[in-house]
Amino acid sequence: MQFKNRLAVVTGGASGIGKGVCEVLLERGAIIAAIDLNQQSLQAAASSLRENTGNISTFACDVTNRHALAKTVDSIESGLGPIEILVNAAGVIAAKGFEDTLVSRMEDWDLTYAVNVKGTVIASELIAENMKPRRRGKIVNIASHGGRKGAGGSLSAYTASKAAVIHYTQSLAMDMAPHNINVNSVCPGTIWTPMWEKIAERRIRSTSKMDGMTPREVYDKFIEEECPMKKEQTVEDVAKAVAFFASEDANVITGQSLNVNGGTRMD
Repeated sequence: MQFKNRLAVVTGGASGIGKGVCEVLLERGAIIAAIDLNQQSLQAAASSLRENTGNISTFACDVTNRHALAKTVDSIESGLGPIEILVNAAGVIAAKGFEDTLVSRMEDWDLTYAVNVKGTVIASELIAENMKPRRRGKIVNIASHGGRKGAGGSLSAYTASKAAVIHYTQSLAMDMAPHNINVNSVCPGTIWTPMWEKIAERRIRSTSKMDGMTPREVYDKFIEEECPMKKEQTVEDVAKAVAFFASEDANVITGQSLNVNGGTRMD
């Protein structure tokens, strides 16, 4: 199997893209250490994944807390072995209540940068330090095609934070290249997740022509009108791109950011 007995840490592993990444890597033989803030959600996700695929352990931890995450990384390595793959999937779109606002508030800037940027940096630095002496490792960051081009309104903070992730990926790739560690990012497009459902709810409230539409109908309309391939992108699509970057097939690829968005953005 592609990742047989290779240990992968996935932050944000309890739901959304993080859970999807866990599932795909497990199917391909990896051992998973899933990290998430919500212990209850983690346990529920792990239970379902164990039934279908296999070897997953859970660790409740806040990725923005460097001290706590350092202890968690130590526990993972002492209990499960050397970490070979890190997937930084923990992320937020904004602080609570963003769907009722038209601009990014200071609490949105604070939270998106704390989780999306600092959380990615902290996890990468801690785990890369363990990878470096072994001269082996793959780091894959979850960015967004929203990070390719700024967005106004209440998504300003989110898209700016994802632009930071894309640029951090390049910077870390430069630093890790001498240690034979690959660093890349995947930029998901428009995926039907609880995060996008909130965006759709806001659009319904702020756009009269969407009166009477359900959030899912708003999403489908967006795909039909804005996506050149007119294909819904899924968590599995993103997870498969992550698996490619984490595989031996990507050994000479580093510092790259791959859009998985049906052509919605091609920059």
